[in-house]
Amino acid sequence: MPALKIAVQLSSLRMPMRKALVAAARMGVQGVEIDARGELRPQELSQTGMRELKRMLEDHNLRVSAVSFRTRRGYDVADEIDRRVAATKTAMKFAADLHAAVVVNQVGNVPAESTGRNWNQLVDSLTEISKYGMHVGALLAAQTGTESGADLARLLDALPEGGIGADLDPGNLILNGFSPLEAVEALGARILHVHARDGVRDLARGRGLEVPLGRGSADFPALLGTLEDHQYRGFFTIAREDSEHPAAEIAAAVEYLTNL
Repeated sequence: MPALKIAVQLSSLRMPMRKALVAAARMGVQGVEIDARGELRPQELSQTGMRELKRMLEDHNLRVSAVSFRTRRGYDVADEIDRRVAATKTAMKFAADLHAAVVVNQVGNVPAESTGRNWNQLVDSLTEISKYGMHVGALLAAQTGTESGADLARLLDALPEGGIGADLDPGNLILNGFSPLEAVEALGARILHVHARDGVRDLARGRGLEVPLGRGSADFPALLGTLEDHQYRGFFTIAREDSEHPAAEIAAAVEYLTNL
């Protein structure tokens, strides 16, 4: 199995961007994920700002593993959909300019049936986004977790081939009661990016809990093997949403993945 390409989600470090880049580089990772709604806003970034960002990345020998662009509502919601699609396209162009092939977002609720107004809205919006992504060279990756891998695959089947992929988030799947391994089997080669997160289900409380990588229910050795079966060659980006000591836990997660 080829060596893993490991990245860190900069926002998870909870540091100013310059300090976060230094911290990520010291961890020995190859890439970073940039948040295009919080850390940087593409529409507000000048050409000078873009050159400075590229210079900082080069100085630390880091690539952009993905750009996250999490909209408040999904593409299944008709209200202000044109504005949401246009903003997503801006994030995709930003990613392409940084030589990142992936933009990550939760696309919305996938209806149980492949019919109806919400389904058509979702398919129409993502079809437009997929065509733009293929044009600029940065594709939208739909984050897993709010539905099973099989349901997300059903949505991808309704879209132009190769235009939209999946962001595999094992922790998010576990938190919502779904199987990461089943998701990999369902999505296969359409997985464009992996978020290295872990979680457990609290059966007594009926909810999920995010935990440090390697301490939850995600079987990462098995996941790596199954991803290899589908010839996955993308990044594994470590993310931690709920931690009192994010930098230490992310550094430990880098070591964990490196030793697998």
